[in-house]
Order: sequence, then structure tokens, then C-alpha cells
Amino acid sequence: MCGIAGLILSSGAAPPDPVTLSKLIDSLHHRGPDGTGHAVVGRVALVHNRLSIIDLVTGDQPLFAGAATLVANGEIYNYRELRAAMPDVHFATNSDCEPPLHLWLRDGADYAQQLRGMFAIAIHERAQRTVTLTRDSFGIKPLYIAQVEGGLAFASEPRALLEAGLVQRKIRSAAREELLQLQFTTGASTIFEGIQRVLPGETLTCADGHIMDRRRITALPEGGPETIDEDAALKRLDRALEESVDLHQRSDVPYGMFLSGGIDSATVLTLMARLNKDPVLAFTAGFDAPGAADERGHAATVAKAVGAHHESIEVTEAMVWQHLPEIVACMDDPVADYAIIPTWFLARRARQDVKVVLSGEGGDEIFGGYDRYRRAMRPWWLGGQTPWIGGSFDKVPVLRQQPAAWRDGMAAAEAEVASLGLSRLVSAQALDMQDWLPHDLLLKLDRCLMAHAIEGRTPFLDKGVAAAAFRLPDGLKVRGGMGKWILRKWLEKNLPVARPFAPKQGFTVPVGEWIKGQGTRLGPLVAAQPGVAEIAHPEKVEALFANISRWRHGFACWKLLFYALWHRRHILGLEPVGDVFETLSAR
Repeated sequence: MCGIAGLILSSGAAPPDPVTLSKLIDSLHHRGPDGTGHAVVGRVALVHNRLSIIDLVTGDQPLFAGAATLVANGEIYNYRELRAAMPDVHFATNSDCEPPLHLWLRDGADYAQQLRGMFAIAIHERAQRTVTLTRDSFGIKPLYIAQVEGGLAFASEPRALLEAGLVQRKIRSAAREELLQLQFTTGASTIFEGIQRVLPGETLTCADGHIMDRRRITALPEGGPETIDEDAALKRLDRALEESVDLHQRSDVPYGMFLSGGIDSATVLTLMARLNKDPVLAFTAGFDAPGAADERGHAATVAKAVGAHHESIEVTEAMVWQHLPEIVACMDDPVADYAIIPTWFLARRARQDVKVVLSGEGGDEIFGGYDRYRRAMRPWWLGGQTPWIGGSFDKVPVLRQQPAAWRDGMAAAEAEVASLGLSRLVSAQALDMQDWLPHDLLLKLDRCLMAHAIEGRTPFLDKGVAAAAFRLPDGLKVRGGMGKWILRKWLEKNLPVARPFAPKQGFTVPVGEWIKGQGTRLGPLVAAQPGVAEIAHPEKVEALFANISRWRHGFACWKLLFYALWHRRHILGLEPVGDVFETLSAR
């Protein structure tokens, strides 16, 4: 895992400024503290911060072959197979990122079709003076691009473009509405004016400071539901899951996994235990708040059943208030998902023992696990409901102007998915794969883990697993009002102690209760923040924090608190100066 950035300037522009390149490198140091590298040729510059995972000795970047230069963030899991398929190529390193460079020399912009992994890649071809930017089809690894003075700039995180002075800190109001109502933002445009996401699966060909060509690979297999029975589906699924976990364990450094009380991470643990001789190292987070769902006990039982070494951490209210400014600061592309809290603390603990963790992200989207999928399957007269139909502030009237266009991005995605002719269930899954997964769950995982220089891997988000599971009949995904049916059947067979058919407990962070306990203290601080005062009535914000009586009130308060801290760091450019109260009090 690494951080990459670069400049693609026009022929009439000044050469890349060394000071700007240094700022890009420094701003991405947390993503790759093990080394830096750069290549500057004419008006093109590539920079790289390395987190050494595979090929610790010869894998430094940039990588060179012929007239091409590559920098990459991520892992190519099938690099051994790719090397074997190119017997005539002389490889200069043992890096997993060198095969993509030779594939690009052979296949051009279509090279990514051969890759199996998570990646954001930049390749500069010196003779043709082009730069190819590519992002993996699930959107596991981030990549951003901006039109800047003299041409284009790209980076693994928006903060690099901001802190290098390439883009001004200006908010796009439509994305702010999405953030407040949805907790994430949709599509290619970020919350920052002028900064765009390279979308999942996109390959951009850039030259002379402009994007010349775009092409995109979809993560999902084409076609309608397959005809397959349960036994055959289980056998195929077992092969696909084992192969994926095996590939995701390729590493030259220690690895572990994040274990919750759910079936996704239990599945990953079961397969890791099957494939490893030594005990798997599993990490679980829990909370000290009364009434909060605590998965540590069940996770410990599951870990013991497969002989794993289990480490659990308790996230306390004091820890959250102390570190929340740091946690929010790492979310430069903002995600107001309270799961950032346990994810950040888990990553901090895991980094003491490992450099790589596997996790269960993507299981719900691939296998049809969310309640909203089952609601989407029903016709409206039986309680059916369109996913993402309501916003957090619809019934919490504290904003100066009620958001009006916050669903435009989601509606555009819905229209695109509707054109594919899929079932209601698969349409809801495909919709989530387009925005919710890459722009909330995976973004959260990337930033919280990279804040501690730890790599997160997601075995469910794999070409082989998608091919084995996504086109299964709806009845093998949802049955008897329960999602992920086929995965539950697999886990029942392979690890029954995980209780795969037990009612879902759900994973919640007691942030609403914590805010309620500090509401009279937090309310005035949040209301006084410039970012919040711009969009909300201060007196109504204070009243909301002082009188939290429903879950939606607590969730709205959480989003306002998140936004206050985020705006302070990424729009005003101010670093955290202590705990949440000290930071919000600072002027």
C-alpha cells in the first residue's frame, strides 16, 4: 500500500516545481513511510511513498521498463500468474507491480483487464508523452485528478492536492448536501470544487495537460440470474472464496484480520484458518457504553473454535473525545459514517503486530445482505421502498435551507442501473456497488487504516468471488426474509459455532448516547464553527444537542459534529489541537 501523486503539464507550461513535488510527497507520507521515489521527465512528474508489503528488497518505485515508468498504490494479487504467463519478459524486480507495467507495454490502455487486485496506477510513456491512470474496478484504492494551472494533477488523496496549493479549499455545495443527508458523496465530483475521482474501473489516458480518452471496466459480471442448484452453488462458492483468501494472503510481512460478530468476517477467518499453519491473528473492537452492542464475546468464541489468536480492544467514550479530531482529519474525502471510530482504533492496535489486515467489506453487497435490499424486492403496496430515499435532516429542521438536490447523484445512478434490466434485488446491489461501497465503506477503510500505515484487503471484492456469487438466483441470496442465504449455508457447514442463522445483532457505535451526555457542552462549540454557522441556525443546533430525544436527533448531531471538525481541518486548513473540546474551542 502506498501513496502516489503527479503532474501532467502542457508543453507550454513551466516544468514541475520541486517545491510542489515535495509538498505532494510530504502530504502522503502516512500512506508510505518506508520510502519515497520520484521521476521527472519534461512536463511530467510521478511521485511515490512506499509501504513495503511485497518484495521488500527490490520493490521500490518508480518502476521502469523500456520507455515507460510506473508508480502504483495497491496490490496485484495474481502477479505470480502474470509473470508465468510472460516467459519472454525480463523482470528487474520481484514486485507485484512490475507485471502491470509490462502488460501495459503489450496491451496499452486495456492492460487492466488482466489484473486481479486493488490498485491505483500511473504509467508515463516517455516517447508518446502520455500518462495512463487506472483504478481497480471495485474502487478499493482511491485516485483523484484535478485540472490545475498548466495541466493536470493527480493524487491518492485530495489533501495532497490541497496542501500542495494546486487546488483551493472550496466546497461544492451539492456534495455538502449529499454528505449531510446520506453521510457520503456520490459520483465523480468530490466535495472540493475542482477535484474529481477517477471512478472505479476507469482508465484515463492523459497527454499535454488534458484527458484524451476514458474507458471503464465493470466489477460485476454481465447477464441475468444463472440456473444453478444450492449444492452446486456451495461447491463453486467454496472454491472461489478459498482462492480469493489465498491470493489476499500473499505478503512478505505479517498479516491478520478484523473480526466482528458477523458472518462476513467469520467466513474470512474460517478460510484463513484453513489455509494457515500458524494461528490467525484476529482483532475485534467493543464499547463500554451501557446497552451498546458488543461483539467481542461472540467473536472470541468464533476465534477459539478455529484456534485463532484473538485480540480485543475496548473503545471508551474518553478515547473517542480525545482522538475524534484526528479520526475526522484522516477523512479528507468526507464520510460521516460513525464506523470510522472503531475502524481507526482497530487499525492503531493492529499496527503493533501486523502491516496487513483482511476484512469482510463487500459481503453484503455481493451476497445481498442489507435490509434495504429486502425492502426493495417488495412492491410498494407490500411495504417496498426505494433505497436511500430519506435523508438525515428531513425531520430535523436546523439547516438554514432544506437540502433540495441531495438525491440527484443517487437518482442518476438509479437510472443507469435501471437500464441494465436487472431484478429488484440485483438492481439494489448494483446501486450500492456504484456509490455506497466505494464512496463510504472502502473510503473509510482506506483512510482509517492508512492513517496508521496499515494495508486493508477485502477478499469478497474479487473477480472470482463476484463471478461465483453475483449472478446467483435471488432465492439463493434472500430466503425467508434473510439475506446472504448461500453464504450463511456455507458458514453453517464450515463453522456452525458462528451461528450464521441467528438474528442479526447489528453493529452500532453509541455515539448518540455519548453526544447526549455532552450535549450542552458540545452544542455551543459546534454551532459556533464557521462551517456549521454557514449552513445551520446556531440556536437550533444548540437546542438539538441539548435535547436529544430520538435516534435521528443523535445521528444529526453526529453529522454536524463530524462536519464541524472536517470543515475546520480541510477547508480552514487548521490542524487538531487536542481533544474534541479543545479543538472546537481553538481560534
